[in-house]
Amino acid sequence: MNSPASPPAKTLLSIGHGYSAQALARRLIPQGWSVIGTTRNPARAAAFAADGIEPLLLPGPLAPALARASHILTSVAPDASGDPILRDHAEELRAARPDWLGYLSTTAVYGDHQGGWVDEETPLTPATARGQARVDAERGWAALGLPLHIFRLAGIYGPGRGPFEKVRDGTARRILKPGQVFSRIHVDDIAQVLVASMQHPRPGAIYNLCDDDPAPPEDVIAHAAELLGLPLPPAIPYDQADLTPMARSFYAESKRVRNDRIKSELGITLLHPTYHQGLAALLASES
Repeated sequence: MNSPASPPAKTLLSIGHGYSAQALARRLIPQGWSVIGTTRNPARAAAFAADGIEPLLLPGPLAPALARASHILTSVAPDASGDPILRDHAEELRAARPDWLGYLSTTAVYGDHQGGWVDEETPLTPATARGQARVDAERGWAALGLPLHIFRLAGIYGPGRGPFEKVRDGTARRILKPGQVFSRIHVDDIAQVLVASMQHPRPGAIYNLCDDDPAPPEDVIAHAAELLGLPLPPAIPYDQADLTPMARSFYAESKRVRNDRIKSELGITLLHPTYHQGLAALLASES
């Protein structure tokens, strides 16, 4: 008796293969997936190869990789002229026939809600140029007519992207802005949501990716210091803080983001439902 045919191999084309996409690849490659990752940095291309990723250096044609890809994920942020992938590769993308396309967007598309709750049905009223650029990019990707899934990410943290280093070296500050609250998401939870969407595709779907505990940013810094057994970092009023333009743009918005849809549609149980669990896991992984 002939053995059942094995399922066809899956190939992910990861455009702008960054932090979140790398977490996804760590889940897919052990399952037999092939992953092609694009970058504009030759040094990063060499690092991809060491991690089992087939590097694709841009600029250059995407068509050969698109022809191989059963799934596509794009993590590239818009620049001053819009989404560079749409700008440079729209015709190649329109000719692609993936089973699934994912776009990593941001909850900045909702704008400022003065600490109120938003969900995927909330009208898009971005408060910053960065948020508006993401709204435009979402619409541009939707216009391609491909099986698009949009993931609106809250603030991302995880290995190498946590508050512990700044708390340890004494540079952490608790920026105080009354009423300010952020949602956040551990990178491993981003990866598990993407896998679940690939397994249960629903073209046109939009998902908020965040944990269950929106919180003031100064509370997260304080908890990190407590976990380390170090003194509480100094508090600085927002209007006296020396912040980069990017950091200041984050403080221009305050909202609580709902994540019910990833649970009801994709069956997600968060690995790190609050920053308390997420920070504890990060600290444990260092030992």
